[in-house]
Amino acid sequence: MLRASKLESATGVIESGVEETLSCALFPPEHWRRIRTNNGIERLSRQIKRRTHAAMMLAAGRCKYVAEGGWGPRRYLDTDLLNGWDNREVLKKQQG
Repeated sequence: MLRASKLESATGVIESGVEETLSCALFPPEHWRRIRTNNGIERLSRQIKRRTHAAMMLAAGRCKYVAEGGWGPRRYLDTDLLNGWDNREVLKKQQG
């Protein structure tokens, strides 16, 4: 098809790389699923994807634990102390 499209240089590149590309087919089929790419960027991308997924699952599990009451009635920050906070600032400005 490439020759018909008059893309001779592309045809040459593809034909010269066919043997190298298909060399993994010479291995027994049992080994195919274990053959990895030697492309570092692809491997890195897979590692990032796997680790990001694991981190998200860990964070989601922790959020679920907290949401289901795993911490009980204890609070990290008592938000009642913040009630009227902006009113205090206005009063300080008016007095000062």
